Amino acid sequence: MSEWLVLAIAMALVCALVLTITTIRHRRVAADEDTSETPDVIEYMTMMVGVVYAIVLGLAIAGVWEARGTAEDSVRREAQSLYEVTQRADVYPTPVRDRIRGEVNAYVAHTVSVDWPLLTSGEAASAEGARLLGTLRGDVTHQSPTTELQAQAYQPLLDHIATADDARHSRLQSDESTLPGVVWFGLLVGGVVTVGLIFTLQIRRSGRELLLAGLFSALIVMLLFMVWSFDAPYGRDGIDSAGPFQDLFPTLSVAASR
Repeated sequence: MSEWLVLAIAMALVCALVLTITTIRHRRVAADEDTSETPDVIEYMTMMVGVVYAIVLGLAIAGVWEARGTAEDSVRREAQSLYEVTQRADVYPTPVRDRIRGEVNAYVAHTVSVDWPLLTSGEAASAEGARLLGTLRGDVTHQSPTTELQAQAYQPLLDHIATADDARHSRLQSDESTLPGVVWFGLLVGGVVTVGLIFTLQIRRSGRELLLAGLFSALIVMLLFMVWSFDAPYGRDGIDSAGPFQDLFPTLSVAASR
């Protein structure tokens, strides 16, 4: 099920629930109940709860956004470093150059077609990626330079492979949820309390009040959905987050997605 469909269903259900409760409550109001005023203390408490929840929700959004940015940076560094290896290998003889590029291509194809579905589903990446990268590192390390140009390219090649390896480890460490369970519990309970407090303000069935109540509830749901979506640094399905690999190795990425 698409994330957008989940969001639309959740917003519709919450809005329907809020409007239904408001309508039922209005029908059960006693005839002599004074709904013209709301006690000042209730308005103050509602305002304070809303402010506190907004701060917590904002911090949660900032946290998951930063975590996703860090994860995307790791992917860019990994893909760019491997691309530099394929370009700098041009100084080696054709058999060596083709072998190095073939090892890079094998690693990229495995990463996009095998590791990425595991990352987006919350599972651990396979050990094959580490083996393929280790094979590439060993091949380049044991390739003795025979010309001045190869000698100049030798150390940068090793540096780029080391950068790719470091970025890979960062990518694997960033695949888990950013927010702990207790934070999610607080966000959900806070959302329920914040939405529930609007019923203490003696909402009537006027179109304007019902519209505002529905929009406020939908906004809370949308913000919680945003936190939930960003809490998965590489997304929850598909391989869209593998964009840097797809951009730098388009042929391999197309073949891997088939």
